[in-house]
Amino acid sequence: TGAGYSTPSGIPDFRTAGSGLWTKYLPMEVASLSTFRTHPELFFAWLQPFASHLLSAQPNTAHRSLVELERAGIVKTVITQNIDGLHRRAGSKHVLEVHGTFNSLTCVGCFTQFPAKGIIDPYLETGAIPLCPSCKRVLKPDIILFEEQLPVRTWQQAEKAARTCDVMVVAGTSLEVMPSALLPVRALDNGASLIIVNQTPT
Repeated sequence: TGAGYSTPSGIPDFRTAGSGLWTKYLPMEVASLSTFRTHPELFFAWLQPFASHLLSAQPNTAHRSLVELERAGIVKTVITQNIDGLHRRAGSKHVLEVHGTFNSLTCVGCFTQFPAKGIIDPYLETGAIPLCPSCKRVLKPDIILFEEQLPVRTWQQAEKAARTCDVMVVAGTSLEVMPSALLPVRALDNGASLIIVNQTPT
């Protein structure tokens, strides 16, 4: 699943003309690892309104439908590019978040991980950059930025699921972001059927 899966929950996507985040910002200027390291204030200023959407959003019918299909034994794995955590909050058990999650943050100094709830509230209210309670270094949301490697174990599990499935449903993504866009190709290469549901061509 991609960003379009969560737009009914009130979270803006990235590429829809007029409302997509990348129609208003250049991703490398605000959402890259380089920007986070050299100008964290730019990164956090861009993230603030988006983060408010992420934390206030609720799972929609599409998320709940996947839970029902999982409980029925039809859906085995949910692979998502989304960082909103809505699949897990809806009740899906086997979720692979290949682009990370906004539900936790990790200190760039001591590498302690913290749940976003509680830590992130002052940032959402005032824009103050979140700092580690222990060493006072910057806390980085556990989302994958441009220039950053995907979480290796999660990606390996996603590739395995793509190679072994008999049907893959792709929903709410333009399939423009690599390497996630390769997963449907992996499924097809191994004889799976592919169902794509999206408002624009992929």
